[in-house]
Amino acid sequence: MNYPNGKKAVLHQEAKGQGKQNYSNRGMTLEEDINHTNAYYLTSDKAIIHKKPTPVQIVNVHYPKRSAAVITEGYFKQASTTDYNGIYRNRYIDFEAKETRNKTLFPLSNIHEHQIEHMESIVNHGGICFLIVRFTAFNETYYIKAETLLSYWKDKLNGGRKSIPYSAIKQEGYQIPFQYQARVDYLKVIDKLYF
Repeated sequence: MNYPNGKKAVLHQEAKGQGKQNYSNRGMTLEEDINHTNAYYLTSDKAIIHKKPTPVQIVNVHYPKRSAAVITEGYFKQASTTDYNGIYRNRYIDFEAKETRNKTLFPLSNIHEHQIEHMESIVNHGGICFLIVRFTAFNETYYIKAETLLSYWKDKLNGGRKSIPYSAIKQEGYQIPFQYQARVDYLKVIDKLYF
């Protein structure tokens, strides 16, 4: 791509000296894509979804000069629940986002027990809860209902698989195609499932 002045656009990885960027990895992480999508949802007044801040206990601060403070030591106060929450069409939305380089499965070890408990609670209270998984090797992003994830988790606890096969995610999940403005347009899936 060239800018109107004729200069070639510098791609994200090229700027870091990592060579040319290929189409399968646009130099963006799933989190960056979701944050961009949520900003688009907010400015277009479609939904209010935000990344949850992780509570941190600040222990030590260094003041190199009067106008600047540098946190030199801090600890997470508590385990975080899921990554994002908000509201869409009068419904509470809550979800976790994960990336994997694995080509054949999504390891359930990427999800923590306290997150599962939180997601189960959201579902039990009528909220819309889900997992977004990106298989970076294929540049494919999927919406997986919390109920589906919870089923695999319970199976794991009963001695079953410790992962969700890629083939099952393709079959039971909903692929979210990459788009320009809403890069990970998960609201389209929510519309199809709930409205």
